[in-house]
Amino acid sequence: MVLVPLITRRDDVLTWLCLTLQYIILSHSWNIIGGYAGQRSLGHAAFFGLGALIARYLWLSGLPLFLGLLAGASTAAIFAIIIGFPTFRMRGIYFAIGTLVLAEILRIIFETTLPQASVFPTRLLATYNLVPRYYLSLLIAGLTVATVYWISHSTLGLGMISIREEQDAAEASGVDTLRHKLLAFAISSFFAGLAGGVFTYYAAALRPGQMFEPVWTFDAVVIVFVGGVGTISGPIIGAVFFVLLKQLLSIYLPGGIHILVFGVLFIIVVLFLPGGLIKLMPKLRKRISRGRHPY
Repeated sequence: MVLVPLITRRDDVLTWLCLTLQYIILSHSWNIIGGYAGQRSLGHAAFFGLGALIARYLWLSGLPLFLGLLAGASTAAIFAIIIGFPTFRMRGIYFAIGTLVLAEILRIIFETTLPQASVFPTRLLATYNLVPRYYLSLLIAGLTVATVYWISHSTLGLGMISIREEQDAAEASGVDTLRHKLLAFAISSFFAGLAGGVFTYYAAALRPGQMFEPVWTFDAVVIVFVGGVGTISGPIIGAVFFVLLKQLLSIYLPGGIHILVFGVLFIIVVLFLPGGLIKLMPKLRKRISRGRHPY
């Protein structure tokens, strides 16, 4: 993938790849808290938006981009720890609703206080190039996937999974459930903030309130469930499928009908394919193998 910009400079190809990589970052960030720790947060847009706005403001103010990204992601993680103490007293649907309300509060605040769109200065618009956006998206996506891989093979990851399977049993086994949930929340929010920062570097114009819209949460949830919850490859497969299908549907279907299609797709996957698309791979390999070796 490093060689892609050397092979083609087509804007449509690079745009699709940039969006796919950014959705990999966003969906895997939710996968940490929702897939591994089992905490179904619906306020992921809050951390995405914080990372986006802080990174954009600092970068446009003259701070190096990577410092802006780090500041935005760190702010999102600190905010997650602060709200984690009260919200983790709630479980299940109450935790999900609480985080959703929090994101909506931030959206309303920023839409009210910052109603005007933020547009790149003329000097940046004149030199806008998709190649550095692509490489930044690729770098952060690789870092995100590597972190999830480490979590899945670490003691921290085992503690998260034990909480996901049965929190009371995990506590009885000596797992510090609050500590593990807070760490999962902080790491998840850090990468959600990075996803927002990468997107704000990619988007030449945006509204501050737009960064806190629920779609950033629900897109990540749909991608993870379609690809495979609590897996490394699932969100990658889900992001490729999601962005490609979203682009096609937005071209051939009027208005926002494609959103309805994804809603129906999400219901079908949850009901009939709870393991996601990644669970289809072994079945397909078995069928192909039986076709080649019928005896």
